Amino acid sequence: MRRGLLLYNPAAGRISVRPFLRGILRSLNAAGWQMDVVEALSSSHTTRAARQAALENYEAVFAIGGDGTIGHVTAGLMGSETALAPIPGGTANVWGREQGMKPFTWYRWWALKENARLLANSPAQYVDVGLCNERPFLMWAGIGLDALAIHKMEPRSRFVKYLSVPQFFATTVWEATFWHGMDLRVLADGKQIDGHFLLAVATNIRHYVGGMTLLSPDAFLDDGQMDLWLFSGNNMADAFRHFFDMLADRHLTSEQARCVPFREAHIESEEAFSLQMDGEPMLGGQRADLAIRARSLKVLMPRKALHLLKNPS
Repeated sequence: MRRGLLLYNPAAGRISVRPFLRGILRSLNAAGWQMDVVEALSSSHTTRAARQAALENYEAVFAIGGDGTIGHVTAGLMGSETALAPIPGGTANVWGREQGMKPFTWYRWWALKENARLLANSPAQYVDVGLCNERPFLMWAGIGLDALAIHKMEPRSRFVKYLSVPQFFATTVWEATFWHGMDLRVLADGKQIDGHFLLAVATNIRHYVGGMTLLSPDAFLDDGQMDLWLFSGNNMADAFRHFFDMLADRHLTSEQARCVPFREAHIESEEAFSLQMDGEPMLGGQRADLAIRARSLKVLMPRKALHLLKNPS
Protein backbone atom coordinates (compact mmCIF):
# COMPACT_ATOMS: atom_id res chain seq x y z
CA MET A 1 0.00 0.00 0.00
CA ARG A 2 1.04 3.60 -0.59
CA ARG A 3 1.84 5.53 2.58
CA GLY A 4 0.11 8.85 3.15
CA LEU A 5 -0.43 11.45 5.85
CA LEU A 6 -3.85 13.01 6.45
CA LEU A 7 -3.13 16.49 7.81
CA TYR A 8 -6.26 18.43 8.70
CA ASN A 9 -6.95 21.93 9.99
CA PRO A 10 -9.74 21.71 12.62
CA ALA A 11 -10.39 25.47 12.47
CA ALA A 12 -10.77 25.68 8.68
CA GLY A 13 -14.02 26.41 6.93
CA ARG A 14 -17.61 26.86 8.04
CA ILE A 15 -17.98 23.25 9.21
CA SER A 16 -15.60 21.17 11.30
CA VAL A 17 -14.04 18.39 9.21
CA ARG A 18 -13.32 16.21 12.26
CA PRO A 19 -16.62 14.23 12.16
CA PHE A 20 -15.92 13.30 8.53
CA LEU A 21 -12.39 11.93 8.98
CA ARG A 22 -13.45 8.31 9.33
CA GLY A 23 -15.24 8.32 5.98
CA ILE A 24 -12.27 10.01 4.29
CA LEU A 25 -9.88 7.42 5.71
CA ARG A 26 -12.11 4.58 4.50
CA SER A 27 -12.05 6.03 0.98
CA LEU A 28 -8.28 6.37 0.99
CA ASN A 29 -7.74 2.91 2.45
CA ALA A 30 -10.01 1.41 -0.20
CA ALA A 31 -7.91 3.15 -2.87
CA GLY A 32 -4.73 1.50 -1.57
CA TRP A 33 -3.41 4.12 0.86
CA GLN A 34 -2.13 3.37 4.36
CA MET A 35 -2.83 6.57 6.30
CA ASP A 36 -1.55 8.30 9.41
CA VAL A 37 -3.50 11.27 10.80
CA VAL A 38 -2.20 14.56 12.24
CA GLU A 39 -4.23 17.53 13.45
CA ALA A 40 -2.70 20.88 12.50
CA LEU A 41 -2.24 22.99 15.63
CA SER A 42 -1.00 26.17 13.95
CA SER A 43 0.37 27.41 10.64
CA SER A 44 3.96 26.70 11.69
CA HIS A 45 2.99 23.25 12.97
CA THR A 46 1.32 22.53 9.61
CA THR A 47 4.54 23.32 7.77
CA ARG A 48 6.65 21.29 10.20
CA ALA A 49 4.34 18.27 9.95
CA ALA A 50 4.48 18.39 6.14
CA ARG A 51 8.27 18.73 6.19
CA GLN A 52 8.56 15.76 8.54
CA ALA A 53 6.33 13.69 6.23
CA ALA A 54 8.71 14.50 3.37
CA LEU A 55 11.74 13.51 5.47
CA GLU A 56 10.03 10.19 6.28
CA ASN A 57 9.30 9.59 2.59
CA TYR A 58 5.52 9.61 2.73
CA GLU A 59 4.17 9.38 -0.79
CA ALA A 60 1.61 12.14 -0.24
CA VAL A 61 0.18 14.57 2.32
CA PHE A 62 -3.60 14.80 2.02
CA ALA A 63 -4.20 18.31 3.38
CA ILE A 64 -7.73 19.21 4.49
CA GLY A 65 -8.26 22.93 4.94
CA GLY A 66 -8.49 26.17 3.05
CA ASP A 67 -6.11 27.94 0.68
CA GLY A 68 -3.98 29.13 3.59
CA THR A 69 -3.54 25.57 4.86
CA ILE A 70 -2.48 24.48 1.38
CA GLY A 71 0.09 27.28 1.33
CA HIS A 72 1.57 26.19 4.67
CA VAL A 73 1.80 22.56 3.53
CA THR A 74 3.47 23.74 0.31
CA ALA A 75 6.19 25.38 2.41
CA GLY A 76 6.94 22.02 4.03
CA LEU A 77 6.87 19.90 0.86
CA MET A 78 8.57 22.14 -1.70
CA GLY A 79 11.61 20.47 -3.22
CA SER A 80 10.69 16.99 -1.99
CA GLU A 81 9.22 13.93 -3.70
CA THR A 82 6.24 13.85 -1.31
CA ALA A 83 3.14 15.02 -3.16
CA LEU A 84 0.59 17.55 -1.96
CA ALA A 85 -3.00 16.27 -2.21
CA PRO A 86 -5.25 19.23 -1.28
CA ILE A 87 -8.76 18.32 -0.13
CA PRO A 88 -10.85 21.53 -0.02
CA GLY A 89 -12.26 22.04 3.47
CA GLY A 90 -11.92 25.79 3.95
CA THR A 91 -14.02 28.85 3.22
CA ALA A 92 -13.05 29.98 -0.29
CA ASN A 93 -11.07 26.96 -1.59
CA VAL A 94 -9.90 28.72 -4.74
CA TRP A 95 -7.30 26.03 -5.50
CA GLY A 96 -9.94 23.32 -5.29
CA ARG A 97 -12.42 25.27 -7.43
CA GLU A 98 -9.80 25.81 -10.11
CA GLN A 99 -9.01 22.09 -10.02
CA GLY A 100 -12.69 21.27 -10.55
CA MET A 101 -13.29 19.76 -7.11
CA LYS A 102 -16.64 20.04 -5.35
CA PRO A 103 -16.87 22.46 -2.38
CA PHE A 104 -17.57 21.07 1.09
CA THR A 105 -20.85 22.48 2.46
CA TRP A 106 -23.78 21.30 4.58
CA TYR A 107 -25.73 20.46 1.44
CA ARG A 108 -22.69 18.70 -0.05
CA TRP A 109 -21.29 17.07 3.09
CA TRP A 110 -19.99 14.08 1.13
CA ALA A 111 -17.58 16.29 -0.90
CA LEU A 112 -14.60 15.63 1.39
CA LYS A 113 -14.89 11.90 0.87
CA GLU A 114 -15.53 12.32 -2.85
CA ASN A 115 -12.53 14.62 -3.36
CA ALA A 116 -10.30 12.31 -1.32
CA ARG A 117 -11.29 9.41 -3.57
CA LEU A 118 -10.64 11.56 -6.65
CA LEU A 119 -7.15 12.57 -5.51
CA ALA A 120 -6.26 9.06 -4.34
CA ASN A 121 -6.22 7.91 -7.95
CA SER A 122 -4.93 11.12 -9.57
CA PRO A 123 -1.56 11.43 -11.33
CA ALA A 124 1.31 13.34 -9.72
CA GLN A 125 2.38 16.51 -11.51
CA TYR A 126 5.03 19.15 -10.85
CA VAL A 127 4.02 22.81 -10.44
CA ASP A 128 5.79 26.09 -9.82
CA VAL A 129 6.06 27.68 -6.39
CA GLY A 130 6.55 31.37 -5.77
CA LEU A 131 8.78 32.92 -3.14
CA CYS A 132 7.98 36.26 -1.53
CA ASN A 133 10.74 37.46 0.78
CA GLU A 134 11.94 33.83 0.83
CA ARG A 135 8.56 32.48 1.99
CA PRO A 136 6.83 30.02 -0.40
CA PHE A 137 3.36 30.60 -1.83
CA LEU A 138 1.38 28.44 -4.23
CA MET A 139 -1.33 30.83 -5.48
CA TRP A 140 -0.83 34.54 -4.82
CA ALA A 141 1.23 37.14 -3.03
CA GLY A 142 -0.49 40.52 -2.80
CA ILE A 143 0.34 43.94 -1.40
CA GLY A 144 -1.96 46.88 -0.94
CA LEU A 145 -5.74 46.82 -0.75
CA ASP A 146 -6.40 43.05 -0.67
CA ALA A 147 -3.74 42.53 1.99
CA LEU A 148 -5.23 45.33 4.10
CA ALA A 149 -8.65 43.66 3.97
CA ILE A 150 -7.24 40.22 4.85
CA HIS A 151 -5.29 41.65 7.78
CA LYS A 152 -8.54 43.17 9.11
CA MET A 153 -10.54 39.95 8.64
CA GLU A 154 -8.23 37.30 10.03
CA PRO A 155 -8.60 35.40 12.24
CA ARG A 156 -12.36 34.80 11.89
CA SER A 157 -14.84 32.82 13.90
CA ARG A 158 -16.61 29.91 12.21
CA PHE A 159 -19.91 31.82 12.28
CA VAL A 160 -18.41 34.83 10.49
CA LYS A 161 -17.11 32.53 7.73
CA TYR A 162 -20.72 32.00 6.64
CA LEU A 163 -20.58 35.65 5.57
CA SER A 164 -17.17 35.38 3.93
CA VAL A 165 -18.00 36.95 0.55
CA PRO A 166 -20.05 39.93 1.86
CA GLN A 167 -17.56 40.37 4.71
CA PHE A 168 -14.59 40.50 2.34
CA PHE A 169 -16.44 42.92 0.06
CA ALA A 170 -17.53 45.16 2.96
CA THR A 171 -14.06 45.12 4.53
CA THR A 172 -12.41 45.93 1.21
CA VAL A 173 -14.84 48.82 0.61
CA TRP A 174 -14.15 50.13 4.11
CA GLU A 175 -10.39 49.95 3.62
CA ALA A 176 -10.72 51.56 0.17
CA THR A 177 -12.44 54.53 1.81
CA PHE A 178 -9.19 55.44 3.55
CA TRP A 179 -6.61 53.78 1.28
CA HIS A 180 -5.15 56.01 -1.41
CA GLY A 181 -2.64 53.59 -2.86
CA MET A 182 1.14 53.68 -2.83
CA ASP A 183 4.01 54.75 -5.01
CA LEU A 184 5.84 51.63 -6.12
CA ARG A 185 9.04 50.94 -7.96
CA VAL A 186 8.87 47.56 -9.66
CA LEU A 187 11.79 45.78 -11.28
CA ALA A 188 10.56 42.66 -13.12
CA ASP A 189 13.11 40.61 -15.04
CA GLY A 190 15.22 43.74 -15.48
CA LYS A 191 12.31 45.96 -16.62
CA GLN A 192 11.51 48.93 -14.36
CA ILE A 193 7.98 50.24 -13.77
CA ASP A 194 7.21 53.22 -11.54
CA GLY A 195 3.67 54.25 -10.62
CA HIS A 196 0.94 54.79 -8.07
CA PHE A 197 -1.07 51.63 -7.41
CA LEU A 198 -3.96 50.48 -5.24
CA LEU A 199 -2.95 46.87 -5.49
CA ALA A 200 -0.18 44.61 -6.74
CA VAL A 201 -0.77 40.85 -7.00
CA ALA A 202 1.62 38.13 -8.12
CA THR A 203 -0.42 35.12 -9.20
CA ASN A 204 0.40 31.54 -10.16
CA ILE A 205 -3.20 30.52 -10.84
CA ARG A 206 -6.08 31.83 -12.93
CA HIS A 207 -8.71 32.77 -10.33
CA TYR A 208 -8.79 35.51 -7.71
CA VAL A 209 -11.18 37.19 -5.22
CA GLY A 210 -12.42 33.96 -3.67
CA GLY A 211 -12.67 32.33 -7.08
CA MET A 212 -15.17 34.92 -8.33
CA THR A 213 -12.94 36.34 -11.03
CA LEU A 214 -10.51 35.11 -13.68
CA LEU A 215 -7.50 37.30 -13.07
CA SER A 216 -5.01 35.51 -15.37
CA PRO A 217 -7.13 33.27 -17.65
CA ASP A 218 -4.11 32.00 -19.60
CA ALA A 219 -1.86 31.20 -16.62
CA PHE A 220 -0.18 27.81 -16.37
CA LEU A 221 0.98 26.19 -13.15
CA ASP A 222 4.23 24.81 -14.58
CA ASP A 223 5.57 27.33 -17.11
CA GLY A 224 8.32 28.78 -14.90
CA GLN A 225 6.76 32.23 -14.64
CA MET A 226 3.99 34.12 -12.86
CA ASP A 227 1.93 37.21 -13.60
CA LEU A 228 2.33 40.42 -11.63
CA TRP A 229 -0.81 42.52 -11.86
CA LEU A 230 -0.56 46.24 -11.08
CA PHE A 231 -3.82 48.15 -10.54
CA SER A 232 -3.58 51.94 -10.72
CA GLY A 233 -5.71 54.36 -8.72
CA ASN A 234 -6.01 56.31 -5.50
CA ASN A 235 -9.61 56.16 -4.27
CA MET A 236 -12.64 53.98 -3.64
CA ALA A 237 -14.11 54.68 -7.09
CA ASP A 238 -10.96 53.26 -8.69
CA ALA A 239 -11.21 50.17 -6.47
CA PHE A 240 -14.84 49.59 -7.52
CA ARG A 241 -13.91 50.03 -11.17
CA HIS A 242 -11.18 47.41 -10.94
CA PHE A 243 -13.49 44.98 -9.15
CA PHE A 244 -16.25 45.21 -11.75
CA ASP A 245 -13.70 45.19 -14.57
CA MET A 246 -12.38 41.87 -13.24
CA LEU A 247 -15.89 40.44 -13.04
CA ALA A 248 -16.42 41.32 -16.71
CA ASP A 249 -12.86 40.49 -17.87
CA ARG A 250 -12.37 44.15 -18.86
CA HIS A 251 -9.19 44.32 -16.79
CA LEU A 252 -7.48 42.34 -19.56
CA THR A 253 -7.64 45.38 -21.86
CA SER A 254 -7.83 48.21 -19.30
CA GLU A 255 -5.16 50.91 -19.34
CA GLN A 256 -5.42 51.04 -15.54
CA ALA A 257 -4.50 47.37 -15.05
CA ARG A 258 -1.15 46.07 -16.18
CA CYS A 259 0.03 42.46 -16.34
CA VAL A 260 3.78 41.83 -16.15
CA PRO A 261 4.93 38.19 -16.58
CA PHE A 262 8.05 37.59 -14.51
CA ARG A 263 10.51 35.06 -13.15
CA GLU A 264 12.07 37.45 -10.66
CA ALA A 265 10.68 40.77 -9.44
CA HIS A 266 11.39 43.34 -6.75
CA ILE A 267 8.84 45.82 -5.40
CA GLU A 268 9.84 48.80 -3.30
CA SER A 269 7.93 51.60 -1.60
CA GLU A 270 8.92 54.49 0.64
CA GLU A 271 6.01 53.62 2.94
CA ALA A 272 5.33 50.27 4.56
CA PHE A 273 2.68 48.09 2.95
CA SER A 274 0.60 45.11 4.05
CA LEU A 275 1.23 41.67 2.55
CA GLN A 276 -0.87 38.55 2.04
CA MET A 277 0.16 35.15 0.72
CA ASP A 278 -2.36 32.51 -0.32
CA GLY A 279 -5.06 34.49 1.47
CA GLU A 280 -3.20 34.62 4.79
CA PRO A 281 -1.90 37.83 6.42
CA MET A 282 1.90 38.09 6.48
CA LEU A 283 4.39 40.57 7.86
CA GLY A 284 4.75 43.42 5.38
CA GLY A 285 7.39 46.10 4.96
CA GLN A 286 8.81 48.39 2.31
CA ARG A 287 10.15 45.74 -0.04
CA ALA A 288 8.90 42.49 -1.55
CA ASP A 289 11.30 40.21 -3.40
CA LEU A 290 9.55 37.71 -5.67
CA ALA A 291 11.04 34.67 -7.38
CA ILE A 292 9.90 31.43 -9.00
CA ARG A 293 10.97 27.91 -8.17
CA ALA A 294 9.96 26.11 -11.35
CA ARG A 295 8.25 22.72 -10.98
CA SER A 296 9.43 22.43 -7.38
CA LEU A 297 6.23 20.99 -5.87
CA LYS A 298 4.74 17.58 -6.59
CA VAL A 299 0.93 17.68 -6.56
CA LEU A 300 -1.79 15.08 -7.07
CA MET A 301 -4.04 16.65 -9.70
CA PRO A 302 -7.38 15.42 -11.08
CA ARG A 303 -7.12 14.48 -14.74
CA LYS A 304 -9.78 17.06 -15.61
CA ALA A 305 -7.42 19.78 -14.29
CA LEU A 306 -4.44 18.87 -16.49
CA HIS A 307 -5.35 21.70 -18.90
CA LEU A 308 -3.91 24.01 -16.24
CA LEU A 309 -0.46 22.63 -17.04
CA LYS A 310 1.66 23.57 -20.02
CA ASN A 311 3.65 20.33 -19.88
CA PRO A 312 1.71 17.63 -18.01
CA SER A 313 3.70 14.53 -17.09
